[in-house]
Amino acid sequence: MQVSNLNEVKIYSLSCGKSLPEWLSDRKKRALQKKDVDVRRRIELIQDFEMPTVSTTVKVSKDGQYILATGTYKPRVRCYDTYQLSLKFERCLDSDVVTFDILSDDYSKIVFLHNDRYIEFHSQQGFYYKTRIPKFGRDFSYHYPSCDLYFVGASSEVYRLNLEQGRYLNPLQTDSAENNVCDINSMHGLFATGTIEGRVECWDPRTRNRVGILDCALSSVTADTVIDSLPTISALKFNGALNMAVGTSTGQVLLYDLRSSNPLLVKDHQYGLAIKSIQFQNSLDLILSADSRIIKMWNKDTGKIFTSLEPEHDINDVCLYPDSGMLLTANENPKMGIYYIPVLGPAPRWCSFLDNLTEELEENPESTVYDDYKFVTRKDLDNLGLTHLIGSPLLRAYMHGFFMDIRLYHKVKLMVNPFAYEEYRKDRIRQKIEETRAQRVKLKKLPKVNKELALKLIEEEEEKQQSVWKKKLKKLPNILTDDRFKVMFENPDFQVDEKSEEFRLLNPLVSKISEKRKKKLKLLEQQEFLEQEEEEEPEGKPSDAESSESSDDEKDWVEEVRKQRKLLRQEEKMRWQERFKEDQQTVLKPQFFEIKAGEEFRSFKDSAKKQKLMKKPLEDRLQLEAKLGTLNVSDTTVGSKQLTFTLKRSEQQKRQQEAEKEHRQERKRLRRSAGHLKTKHRRGRPFH
Repeated sequence: MQVSNLNEVKIYSLSCGKSLPEWLSDRKKRALQKKDVDVRRRIELIQDFEMPTVSTTVKVSKDGQYILATGTYKPRVRCYDTYQLSLKFERCLDSDVVTFDILSDDYSKIVFLHNDRYIEFHSQQGFYYKTRIPKFGRDFSYHYPSCDLYFVGASSEVYRLNLEQGRYLNPLQTDSAENNVCDINSMHGLFATGTIEGRVECWDPRTRNRVGILDCALSSVTADTVIDSLPTISALKFNGALNMAVGTSTGQVLLYDLRSSNPLLVKDHQYGLAIKSIQFQNSLDLILSADSRIIKMWNKDTGKIFTSLEPEHDINDVCLYPDSGMLLTANENPKMGIYYIPVLGPAPRWCSFLDNLTEELEENPESTVYDDYKFVTRKDLDNLGLTHLIGSPLLRAYMHGFFMDIRLYHKVKLMVNPFAYEEYRKDRIRQKIEETRAQRVKLKKLPKVNKELALKLIEEEEEKQQSVWKKKLKKLPNILTDDRFKVMFENPDFQVDEKSEEFRLLNPLVSKISEKRKKKLKLLEQQEFLEQEEEEEPEGKPSDAESSESSDDEKDWVEEVRKQRKLLRQEEKMRWQERFKEDQQTVLKPQFFEIKAGEEFRSFKDSAKKQKLMKKPLEDRLQLEAKLGTLNVSDTTVGSKQLTFTLKRSEQQKRQQEAEKEHRQERKRLRRSAGHLKTKHRRGRPFH
């Protein structure tokens, strides 16, 4: 039995250890148990709790007496009786099982969904009936009040099969192209289906109408998550009347209250693998979410990790035995996993001896094999002078070093270094001296750039530490020790200019405060220069002086603000006078610009004419356009009027049109002259 401890939660693996082949006889098995210690110490809680190759799903009946599991190869289902701790029966199937459900309290009514679209019903004696659905199925749920089976799969429709009438009913039409998972709330019968687009659609089975849609894909993406594709819904589970947990294909688990469209909590597995199973543990308010690599148990109110379980092989399904601390897993391995976590609950009634066994293990913890050995490297052996022992039974090679007996190690170390105690004593004395030195007053080392700002920050930090309300104040990061502001005290480009207008307006009392700080800076520089080890504490001021200073602060503030305003006004007047003198001295010279060839110079009067023209009514503008010849009004045969506008042409366009017209006329003359020459030549040709 293997024991793991994470977050002080012990997990006992009851399925680890060597498994004996089925074809061995009982005599050979007994002989192996006598010879092999691992076989003798293993705990086989349920006999033959395994599959030939891979187990896909595992479930527990409602009465808790039977455990059913499916696997391959060949496809089969196995039923284990917990009262007998052995296999009850095994039935082979025609195709692999996608999922199955137990409709009765025991194993007498089972429904299997196969990967070839067939639905198979089994009774107590064996196979009972077989039917087919139009599309490939992925999950199904059973609605007990109406005896309806809801099938979802590679289709937008949810198929309904009524087991009382023995026929298919009208399907539910969803807005999604495909549906992955579904579940029915046992309290009020709400049916929910998870779609490939990352949404959850909720339906009322009584009215067969959709009552709500949750967009889980958008809610699962946070600032920290990195996704490559659209998250789809891969797991769905109700808890009580109001809570629902949704698992996505990108490894997030969203906890919803049905009264809100926003998730109460988003938990990321950080592996990027699809969530395969979600279980609720109500006694400790835990949620068990599993992907193919890890099973995480976390608090549903805070999201804090309770513990986690990482098996050796990939996980296909997880089943929590009701009202106990036992966990069953179907893995990519012949052996199915059985884990016992005492913190979650007691052991089931049929294996109550586990509680006594775990209590004995906790009372008498066994020391591991490595507690009696010391791991040493080749360099350690050289220092101890034990290189000649390499290859002997005293050193056992392991990875990049060797294991040796801890008693031998201590003896050799005392012989090589007999003054080890003196060295230890000196180290302890040195630590005590350093602790006392830490209590002394340390010199303040100021940076090269922005010394006054650094001194100001140091004073503020000291005031916060000395204040009575320091417990209520939030602990903010110190700028001097923060790497993000490191350049501010090293690069001279970040030096604060105290003579600028912005700084003077924001800090009107900076002159008096800066004088005090400059005095402190001089004192600190002198102390650094002299490298004094001890610093005298400054004498405190009497209470009367502090009260008088606090009363005069307001008057000083008003006076300093007025002085700064007067100085700023005088500086502005001086700058204005200098600019005015410069303007008087400068003489403006005319500038000439050359107009390109073919372009016209239009005066500013044209724009004024256009503005006046736009102010006139439409009738006056039409009359003006008709006079200029750009508008032609004519009556049609139907009785309506036709308006024809001609665009105004510039002089350059007119010149181009005249040149083109002359070019055409010239070509016509050339063609006519060429035609006359041809006719004369034909007339003068002799006949043969």
